Amino acid sequence: MSRRICSDVAGFTLIEVLVALAIVAAALSSIGAVIATSVKGTRSIDQRLALTGAAETLLAELTARHLLKAGRQSGELAGHRWRLDVSPMNTSAANDDALQNQRFVPVAVTMRLQAQNGPAIQLSTVRLVPRGAE
Repeated sequence: MSRRICSDVAGFTLIEVLVALAIVAAALSSIGAVIATSVKGTRSIDQRLALTGAAETLLAELTARHLLKAGRQSGELAGHRWRLDVSPMNTSAANDDALQNQRFVPVAVTMRLQAQNGPAIQLSTVRLVPRGAE
């Protein structure tokens, strides 16, 4: 018995191999795009967490109520530039009478932090300061 190899069924054609390679390349590029997006998102979260930590530190170290004065302060903390704006709160005339009898008055405190390479956050809060200290 002699064996005869049929050339029509002996393997893959060049077109089949090229199609398979194209499918693998498309799948790998999709996986690469997903990984790149994940890395970018992780970096963004890390930067935001660092900014938030610096903001918490600055807010915790704000001067005592009686020393908090209207105006602007700025500086740098852990490589993040920060700016602190303190200003009297705008109150309506209807509330002015009620506020005149209070020992404390509200001031707006706005803090802006920016990382060296881009992202920034801004936080706003209200502090009560003794009347006459604002």
